[in-house]
Amino acid sequence: MTTRLLLVADTHIPKRARVLPEAVRRAACGVDLIVHAGDWVSVAVFDELSALGPVQGVWGNNDGDDLRSRLPEIARAEIDGVRVAVVHETGPATGREKRMDAAFPDTDLLVFGHSHIPWDTVTPDGLRLLNPGSPTDRRRQPACTFMTLALTEGTIHDVVLHKIPRG
Repeated sequence: MTTRLLLVADTHIPKRARVLPEAVRRAACGVDLIVHAGDWVSVAVFDELSALGPVQGVWGNNDGDDLRSRLPEIARAEIDGVRVAVVHETGPATGREKRMDAAFPDTDLLVFGHSHIPWDTVTPDGLRLLNPGSPTDRRRQPACTFMTLALTEGTIHDVVLHKIPRG
């Protein structure tokens, strides 16, 4: 069996955008699980994504008590044989791989956010680190982004960074 995932983070609605981009809503309808790595800002985003499909998410540093009461700081699940963890912040890019190996030793895939910078690396211990960027606030990036991927029998594959056209 294959499980298809949508990865998003740092939606910052309504501060950075009024609504989720149509590309994210379309992608959410085509996956088995929506993963949000925090900084939703509005509980309405959680409710909207939950109406589109199952959601696994965490709260971020910009999320208030309404989201913190509904979401964990770290989420963990085993999905099709892949041990997945989700967290908002992992600290500076320098030394990230070693820090995450130490912090998440029994994890195959760590999804994180906070920086708004897409990230896809594998640590020395084999932990896959993915940050989908932000679909609403590109900051210094050339485009707003999100990711999709698939999990099958303990493998992570078909990781795609999707760029959202401006306007």
